[in-house]
Amino acid sequence: MRSAMTIVLLCLAILGFLSIILEDIIHIDKAKSTLFFGTLAWMLYFMFPPEQQNVDSIMQSLNENLLEIATLWLFLMAAMTFVAYVSSKGIIEAIVNKVLPKQMSERKLMIIVGLFAFVFSSMADNITATLVCITVLLSLRLSTDKLIRYLVLTVFAVNSGGAALITGDVTTLMIFLAGKVKIFDLILLSLPAIFAVIVLATLLAIPLKGTVSLETRTFNIATSDKIIAGMFLCTIIGTIIANIAFGIPPVLTFLFGLALMFMVVHFLNKDEPVLEYIRRIEFDTLLFFLGVLLIVGILKELGVLAHFPKLYEHLPPLAANFVVGLISALFDNVPLTAALLKSGIDMNEAQWLTLTYSVGVGGSLLAIGSAAGVVAMSKVEALTFLTYLRYSGYLLVAYTIGFAGVYLVSFLL
Repeated sequence: MRSAMTIVLLCLAILGFLSIILEDIIHIDKAKSTLFFGTLAWMLYFMFPPEQQNVDSIMQSLNENLLEIATLWLFLMAAMTFVAYVSSKGIIEAIVNKVLPKQMSERKLMIIVGLFAFVFSSMADNITATLVCITVLLSLRLSTDKLIRYLVLTVFAVNSGGAALITGDVTTLMIFLAGKVKIFDLILLSLPAIFAVIVLATLLAIPLKGTVSLETRTFNIATSDKIIAGMFLCTIIGTIIANIAFGIPPVLTFLFGLALMFMVVHFLNKDEPVLEYIRRIEFDTLLFFLGVLLIVGILKELGVLAHFPKLYEHLPPLAANFVVGLISALFDNVPLTAALLKSGIDMNEAQWLTLTYSVGVGGSLLAIGSAAGVVAMSKVEALTFLTYLRYSGYLLVAYTIGFAGVYLVSFLL
């Protein structure tokens, strides 16, 4: 009975991922389908538990998964509310008009977007960096095909920048805290990582021959809104400092920043219905995250992720690290990295550095492989699993070049 139920749960997880891939064909929103399969799998897991587990132990497992999901939900809610406010006030568009030239080639814009996403995500979290980049791109009113190209680059660049520093990606922080890599190692990693972003930007820009003209507009931004924009920036910086100095979870700092924003707006502009901005959040994005993480959680409970460390028994560490990066495009890289760290695999510092890159950037190969990809898919209707998949060849080339570059610079260790 148990083996049969395991097969059923695995089939539900596969159907959940297929519903994302085939969204354009079945015409069912991925938020609905993933939530359906994720909750159904967990209900069956309660109804037909493994022999060695009881309801209490399964409840504890579910609570752990829900805690992770709730943390992500609350963080997303805070970040998206901030972005909704500053975007509605024209602040982001005003910055774009001020910083970017009035006219530039689409190829030059591609390089600028890649570098901006890389640098911003290395300082902030991947989700906030993705949200800001998407807001900027949407303000440029690009054609659908061109917009998708820029979004694909954004997802790859955000994940690349996140992998380069402990402030940018959870998996990088996990490997660093485990004593496998040092800060200097990560500085070395950032060099091939940013080179891979430039390579991808160049490949994606080949068919682009036009120019982008920014509309010359005058923005009258109130002083109070400038203060809120400054608070948003301070919240991002404060989140990093608070986490490193005191171990405060990023979600708590961001929620405090959001609460402070509500108070400041109340006293500076009492007529502003600031809580209304929460209603502007795309809750289908949050439901999609919920469904995906419930599916990944059931896979973790079934022990699927525990099998991946066995790769290192059959492949050389370098080849196994490359494959793990490909696998992270399907599975959440956090539990995957945790499983590898707990497995006791023996690798030197240079090999751990290639693993840091692969689990951080490999998720970019598929739209569902990283939080950045999921956010981009949820925010832009034209970006689906299949439209993203069209660029998988370019992404694989850039990922391979970055991985090879990390291996080469590791000789400097």
